[in-house]
Amino acid sequence: MTPLRLTWVQPEDLLGHELHQAEEDGREPSAIAARWHRAGGPQSPQRAGASPQPASPYLRALAQDLLDELADLPSRLKDREPTALPKIKALCPNWPTAKDPVPTAVGRRSARAERVGTADLSHATGGVGAAPPPSGRGGSGEEETSLTPTTLRPRLEAAWLGRAAGCLLGKPVEKLPLDGIRQLARATGNWPLTTWFTERGLPPHLKATHPWNRRSATTSLAENIDGMPEDDDLNYPLLNLLLLQRHGKHFTTTDVARLWLDELPAGRTFTAERVAYRNLLDGIEPPHTARHRNPFREWIGALIRADAHGWTNPGAPATAAEQAHRDAALTHTANGVYAAMFTAAAIAEAATGTSDIHACLRTGLTVVPPKSRLAEAVRHGIQLATEHRDFDTVVDELHATHAAYHWVHAIPNTALLAAALTHADGDFTASICRVVSGGWDTDSNGATAGSITGLLAGDPEAIPSHWTTPLKNRLATSIGDFNGTGFDTLADLTAQLATRPTT
Repeated sequence: MTPLRLTWVQPEDLLGHELHQAEEDGREPSAIAARWHRAGGPQSPQRAGASPQPASPYLRALAQDLLDELADLPSRLKDREPTALPKIKALCPNWPTAKDPVPTAVGRRSARAERVGTADLSHATGGVGAAPPPSGRGGSGEEETSLTPTTLRPRLEAAWLGRAAGCLLGKPVEKLPLDGIRQLARATGNWPLTTWFTERGLPPHLKATHPWNRRSATTSLAENIDGMPEDDDLNYPLLNLLLLQRHGKHFTTTDVARLWLDELPAGRTFTAERVAYRNLLDGIEPPHTARHRNPFREWIGALIRADAHGWTNPGAPATAAEQAHRDAALTHTANGVYAAMFTAAAIAEAATGTSDIHACLRTGLTVVPPKSRLAEAVRHGIQLATEHRDFDTVVDELHATHAAYHWVHAIPNTALLAAALTHADGDFTASICRVVSGGWDTDSNGATAGSITGLLAGDPEAIPSHWTTPLKNRLATSIGDFNGTGFDTLADLTAQLATRPTT
């Protein structure tokens, strides 16, 4: 009988990942690592969610004990990378003034800003790019319009479509190494990347060397796209619509946990989310669910859940970031939480329709502790994007800098996201293509880039039709009653939630 190798939960695999996490977050795990390896314990799987064979009962029990010992080790980074929101805010000198979503002023975005010049990377300014526009939130100078479901709806539909298209672009090459992505695209005349991946004209030996993601190959290539297939990068925004419908913007982390147990199939979770889900079933309560035997707590999972918090708080980045924190605290700590807060705040800024991408990234950094690894990585990514015309050079430097991190970790992926958005100057096609061509978590990064640049585009018609037509206004999902829902309907619902009075 073939053993069931459920991914992302086997103790012997978690231990290897936790040893890496300990090295990254300032703990000293060498003595524990030596005990593990002397006992014959394996390294963590490089790209898969589980090692090929189960460990012996002895190794599995040892892994559980060592996971708990690692959790008790002190970290030298704890003071500059806290998880509690009051401590995060205390470290952020430019934390945005908390306010309700913009009550009366969301204009259409102005013409594209000039390319950002030499980056101002000082902590005092939040660490990003060009000087702010001369007037207003984004300097458009256009007449403002009321924030209503009607005025928000086209922008939010563009965001939903953008998130789906960016995710779908990245799906077939998820888990592939950077060189494999480049070879596949070049072999089919699609480099630099400008459109969907395809198998047409692909040499058989190259397909064998760099096979498409097996879950996505039948739904995500140019020749077989037929609507938006299910993906966790779209499931979580849907789940957060349910969260906001049922509990409003003052939801708690416990509300998030209960909703997951009610509406999220366990088999649709991965990495930190799967571990936290199991912890809930074991009777562990939030926020301990994020830390208990969870080596993925600084990976990308919380970031991909952040969009709805930004979409529904246009012009209120502090509120968006605080919502993202309460959501992320179920599964993540420190930099994993910061990535979600950064994204939510940047999207809240973009949702006003009056700020360019550089202002959005500056806003995102105001809610991240400036001496954290995530803030430093994002500033570095933006700086590289301003210094190099060739985006491949930017990507190569980021991969060299962050080689020690797992390909799903939040730090390198958020740095790549910020670099791609900066280099593309917020253009939709250029942004999703650059970030997907940069490797790592291709579908998640494509989704977030598509969401924020969809907002900046402001209308579904402003996104090139070759990205939106194959989606057929249809989304597959296992969340609630959303299966088959159109992006126009989702935009209507999101706009209603954005403008619903808070109590």
